[in-house]
Amino acid sequence: MAATGTAPIQISLDRASSGTATDDLLIVMLRANPRVSDLIFSPGRKLQIQVNGEFVPVELEGLRTLSADDTRGVASDLIGSNKAAISMLREQGYCDISYALSGVARFRVNIFIQRGSCAVVMRVIPTGIPDFKTLGLPEQLREIASLHDGLVLVTGPRGSGKSSSVAALLDHINETASCHIITIEDPIEFLHNHKRATFHQRELHSDTPTVAHGMRAALRQSPNVIAVGELKDRETMELALEAAETGHLVLSTLNTVNARQTVERFVGTFPPAEQAAVRDRLARMLRYVVSQRLVPRQEDGGRVAVFEILKSGSKLMDSLVLNGCENSLPPAEVMNSVDAEIEKLVRAGIVNLEIALAHAVDPRELSKKLAMPERNSGS
Repeated sequence: MAATGTAPIQISLDRASSGTATDDLLIVMLRANPRVSDLIFSPGRKLQIQVNGEFVPVELEGLRTLSADDTRGVASDLIGSNKAAISMLREQGYCDISYALSGVARFRVNIFIQRGSCAVVMRVIPTGIPDFKTLGLPEQLREIASLHDGLVLVTGPRGSGKSSSVAALLDHINETASCHIITIEDPIEFLHNHKRATFHQRELHSDTPTVAHGMRAALRQSPNVIAVGELKDRETMELALEAAETGHLVLSTLNTVNARQTVERFVGTFPPAEQAAVRDRLARMLRYVVSQRLVPRQEDGGRVAVFEILKSGSKLMDSLVLNGCENSLPPAEVMNSVDAEIEKLVRAGIVNLEIALAHAVDPRELSKKLAMPERNSGS
């Protein structure tokens, strides 16, 4: 949520591009702050950008607030002649597309209808594929490149950098393994070139009608690695397990906060009569659960990534998958705990207490560990 009183950024439009009027708007909004993560176009509001999790209005000379016609024009410029997106917007009230400004930036775009008008949210995608060092990914995750099969899940709240982490993992595999990689994305975000691996990327709607259809087709395309943007339903989870069981390495994401919730979300998607069998299959095929989140630093306003990593073969992983609990297991069974990492950041003076408790999985327990008074949830 934006901080109260965040000052608007004042910029002027200098027609910097040779493309559409929307391209010019995108360029000047990106120039407003080097840490822009999202651009928002909403009727009745000024242009907005998101910087380090806060929404900041952008005042453009000659444009006070956006009208419904303005946002409709932005949506039209972004969609262009994409018939599948147009049809989805009309039928379902939203569509996801990718958009590129050549030599400037790429975006993951969601256009949706609200109160009869269009609104647009654009996530900025770096033009280069992030690496382990840039993202702060733990080095032990490089071991994923040596896996020949199984399921790897990268989890965390929305906006926690899951897509970037998956892209870095895939790029590492691309650089180190002679294999065939297929991704199914909605939409394609990071563009991967062939390196040591052969790399194919398929986009929902334009390259495959559904994620499930793309996953079934992938099983006939001789891949070694299949990456799916997100496992959203029972069908895609079943297909992911099937692919892992038939000798493929499957990478995907879930919007869950920790390993326990990840397992329970996965298992709970199936009918009760099937859940015991699903737990048994997960126990055999789940290789890693990587839970992550981005926590604001107190000094420079940037964010630092923290991770919890569970690996197959640990007593905690077995207990979570087979029994749905982690009771009576030593903390050492968790390679990295999100709250333990946040605790280290507080003690090092990198993150303040208020921010730490706001981002903790268990704020009360973290407060006790830091020997600080527990926050009153009602205040």
